[in-house]
Amino acid sequence: MTVPTPKSLFAYLRPHRRSLVSGVFLLLVTNGLDKAIPWLLQYAVDSLREGRLADVGRYAIWVIAIAAVMWFFRSASRIVMFNVGRDVEYELRNELLGRLHLLGGAFFRRMPTGDIMSRATNDLTQVRLLTGFGTMHSVNTVFAFGGALALMLTISPTLTLWALSPMPIFVVSTRWFAKQMYGRSRDAQEALAALADRAQENLSGIRLVRAYAIEDHAEKIFDEANERALHHNMRLVIIRGVMWPVMMALSSIGTLVVIWVGGSMVVRDELTIGQFAAFNAYLAQLIWPTMALGFILSVLQRGRVSYKRVREILDAEPEIVEAAEPLPVSGEGAVSIRGLRYEYDGREVLAGVDAEVPAGGSLAVVGRTGSGKSTLAALLPRLLPTPPGAVHLDGADVTEVELAPLRKTIGYAQQEPFLFSSTIARNIAFALDDPEDPNTEEQVRRAASEAAILEEIEGLPDGFDTVVGERGVQLSGGQKQRISLARALLNEPAVLVLDDPLSAVDARTEATILRALDRAGEGRTLILVTNRIAAAARTDQVVVLEGGKVVERGTHAELKAGDGLYARLAQRQALEEELSGL
Repeated sequence: MTVPTPKSLFAYLRPHRRSLVSGVFLLLVTNGLDKAIPWLLQYAVDSLREGRLADVGRYAIWVIAIAAVMWFFRSASRIVMFNVGRDVEYELRNELLGRLHLLGGAFFRRMPTGDIMSRATNDLTQVRLLTGFGTMHSVNTVFAFGGALALMLTISPTLTLWALSPMPIFVVSTRWFAKQMYGRSRDAQEALAALADRAQENLSGIRLVRAYAIEDHAEKIFDEANERALHHNMRLVIIRGVMWPVMMALSSIGTLVVIWVGGSMVVRDELTIGQFAAFNAYLAQLIWPTMALGFILSVLQRGRVSYKRVREILDAEPEIVEAAEPLPVSGEGAVSIRGLRYEYDGREVLAGVDAEVPAGGSLAVVGRTGSGKSTLAALLPRLLPTPPGAVHLDGADVTEVELAPLRKTIGYAQQEPFLFSSTIARNIAFALDDPEDPNTEEQVRRAASEAAILEEIEGLPDGFDTVVGERGVQLSGGQKQRISLARALLNEPAVLVLDDPLSAVDARTEATILRALDRAGEGRTLILVTNRIAAAARTDQVVVLEGGKVVERGTHAELKAGDGLYARLAQRQALEEELSGL
């Protein structure tokens, strides 16, 4: 797992330079053919004035032939250039996903999911338009202006200067519009991101919204975000709407000047009618690029803003990085924790935790809510930035071990199991390289059996093909816990870390999961994070956390016989079981 190197937008275009060169060549040919038509028009008009109708017919045939060839080159240029934009979008999207896989919790607390989704969709679309559509039209505009102006100068340098007289006003207007477009595009993209985040929260929490009957309040908050997005997008639409007629007006001024001055030159025999017609045709060819320049500015500015927003993700520094020279993993499963300290937002969560678990042994980490149990569990496979020298696997510092093998060796089942909106089989086989492999079915069944969920899955109408719904909404809490456990067992890890697998389950489900834990711990190291004494009793040793510190350690029997926190928890849970049985 490597950290991507930040790149400029030009770096993404560099691998496609052959396509870009081909596209530029096709645009050059297209513009050359386009400029040939008014030149032929010049001779056709003069031939018509002199009564040489046969020549007029030949020129007409040439114009038709050139137009047909030009259509082919124009279409080919668009296909080539637009595909470059799509390829860049594809590469950026893959790099974006790779970077998101590297980033830790601090980044996701700072940037909400909806905002990330907006950057991965809306902003990448704008970058695609910038690198494909924007690049093509920028190059095409240069060729169109350069070719037309060169031929206009050939016909009449004086008339060309008159035609360009509105250009200073045009340049000043363009710069002002560009600045306005950039700021308003940035505001519009940020407003869309906030709207996407609000929509994502409402959809994810729809059941909670209904449970508390706060649909009106949720709708009001969404309307406010929608209004902000509408406001900023309308500001963008207005500036774009104003820009078009301004560009058109400036182009029209040049046309009026040419008609007035050029007409006078024809009367004085300084220009032929054919030359005057050709000059006006070239001037007309400048009108569309001039008008399109406003739209191109819009695409370029929105693309720049969007790329800057995408770069905020690509340039974010991951909390967990691969060691420069990573060590291999032996896979025996001995875990050593020495003086582990961890802070979160300046608050010490773990303060010098020590524990030793031999290969094949089991350890329960017990404590009340907020004692640091889950943080400890996440630090073992480096899902959080583990401090160097604090956690060792088979004698090797986990910060110096290659990440992917480390996380395959230390299987982790989180406290709140996450299931994808797919089938049970695919959720269990999620970590496999090829979930569709024919041999996968037997592996999935074996893992489900170890997790004590096989019979319940087979009892469902579609068995392993049952779609669990978003986040496993179709399943009970205990079923989700055991499917998550099966997923952790599938790779046969040497160390199994279970973060509170008995949370939010009833007594019957708890008993089933406890039996599954007994089977899951066979032949591997088991580290069980729990506040349930019934689960801790099944392990070889127990450490008790309070305020991030180890306040007790020993076997279940030793701690239960004492008068510490563990004994009090055992007494209280025993009393709760007695009361629930009445």
